[in-house]
Amino acid sequence: MKKFILLNLLLLFVIVSCQNNTNVTNSQTQADTTNEHLLMSTVWYQKSAEMRAIYYQSYNLAKMIIDERITTLDKNQKKAVILDIDETVLDNSPFEAKCIETDKSYSKKTWNEWTQLSQAMALPGAVDFTNYAKNKGVDVFYISNRSETQLAVTMKNMKELNFPCVDSAHFMLKTSVSSKKQRRAMVAKDYNILLLIGDNLNDYSEIYEKRNQNLAFDIVDKNKADFGTKFIILPNPMYGEWENAIYGNTHKISKELKNKKLKDCLRSY
Repeated sequence: MKKFILLNLLLLFVIVSCQNNTNVTNSQTQADTTNEHLLMSTVWYQKSAEMRAIYYQSYNLAKMIIDERITTLDKNQKKAVILDIDETVLDNSPFEAKCIETDKSYSKKTWNEWTQLSQAMALPGAVDFTNYAKNKGVDVFYISNRSETQLAVTMKNMKELNFPCVDSAHFMLKTSVSSKKQRRAMVAKDYNILLLIGDNLNDYSEIYEKRNQNLAFDIVDKNKADFGTKFIILPNPMYGEWENAIYGNTHKISKELKNKKLKDCLRSY
């Protein structure tokens, strides 16, 4: 009888162990297809001194370009700089961290929950540069694909951080069209645009929209003289059109397929 009981206990232990191993394997597989792909990029964005150095470097260069361009233009001519908002002047990496923490993806609802807080911090060098430009007589325009419904909370956030030109005349948020071409053209009608700054190539020109099978590498190479002269690109490894291009210019695919496409595009040896 004792041998029978011991045998049953041993069998039960083996079954439970197998189930636990299966659960671990399933959890690991699930983790591979969740928002864990955001982990390294978000940690780099929040915790690397290199990230801060790149922003300071970029905004220092922006000051030099402003100074140089001003000397070549009529003093009476209206001048402007155009900046994106998200990951250009405001740090939204806490939103990405929340996506990792909760395993929720970007949606209008989750994004609105974050922006309504008006708690984004200024990125290194952004407040200093925009005020520098304003003090030089250069108007600062913010062209963003944040929804117009988020104008009030965005201006509240940026006013508290001491950004200049925080008024409806200098903010051009998205209505129904994501392309920023028309909004840039509206500024260009009345101003000489000295410089554009953003974390996405679309912040500079529509030629980078809907990227081709070369992921716009060829377009960048063709226009390499624009970078550091007409446009300053800032780092954003967390999201952007570069990622959409890998997915086929859409985000409307499963996490599993996104994960596969990211791995498939890697160049190894």
